[in-house]
Amino acid sequence: MALTTQQFFEARPESISLARSFTSEALTDWGLPDRVEDIRLCVSELATNAMVHGTVPGHGFLVRLDAQEETVRMEVHDSRRRHPKARQAADTDTSGRGLILVAALADGWGVQDRTPTGKIVWCCFKAAGGTTA
Repeated sequence: MALTTQQFFEARPESISLARSFTSEALTDWGLPDRVEDIRLCVSELATNAMVHGTVPGHGFLVRLDAQEETVRMEVHDSRRRHPKARQAADTDTSGRGLILVAALADGWGVQDRTPTGKIVWCCFKAAGGTTA
């Protein structure tokens, strides 16, 4: 069974916590608790990137979750075309590790352009339990 939900968030710091809660609640409601922590961390990283680097003034970002069979796809849509790039952060850097974490936790991730503007940063996770809702 395919399940989909999405929510728009304003580009403000408290939206990151709200995006994590939205993600946890949806996955729990769908009976997919196995990868909740990994997916929450990835939504936190991608939503933070969208808020800091991916939104033009006055625009927010969208989080979309799709669950099909044994796979969960999480997407963050924003309003800028510039694609994020994973970088090697120095030991003393306080940021710059988000995409490395996403790559380590997700079973796949990527970026695609959105029409008419913006981009979608997505990641996929194999869900051990399958969808039950």
